[in-house]
Amino acid sequence: MEAIEAMRKRRSVRAFKADPVPREVVEQIVDCGRLAATAVNVQPWEFVAVTSEPTRRRIAALADHGSFIAQAPACIVVLARDTTFYLEDCCAATQNLLNAATAFGLGSCWVAGDKKPSSEQIRNLVGAPEGYKLVSLVALGTPGEDPSPPKRPLSKVLHWEKF
Repeated sequence: MEAIEAMRKRRSVRAFKADPVPREVVEQIVDCGRLAATAVNVQPWEFVAVTSEPTRRRIAALADHGSFIAQAPACIVVLARDTTFYLEDCCAATQNLLNAATAFGLGSCWVAGDKKPSSEQIRNLVGAPEGYKLVSLVALGTPGEDPSPPKRPLSKVLHWEKF
């Protein structure tokens, strides 16, 4: 799938089939995440791929609005060193993960992690060192539902010269 098509098709998916996501596909998706834009090329990110069902269930129980992570065959935990633009950098990486998942025919959903009450618990659960921040969780898998509703049309969001 071409990049523009993947971006146009990408929608949040919160129900997944039990089919595992092959390790090689997870690696390629994370490889796309690590290639994201980053301020001054700092690359503050680290990624933890979680496929263990008990660990996904624990993450799902801790994450605000992330209960579906328990059902997803994989979850990518996006962590960052505390740098000036860690949030912007890791959000760019997270978006790359979402687009790459779509290109592989997978569903995905971004769950916010930064500054959430459970962030430290999830960071500890995946063994991330002190000083790292949880930025996001990305559930991955074969969609078990139709994706979320369509986006607003370009004509409603694009303004030329002034709002």
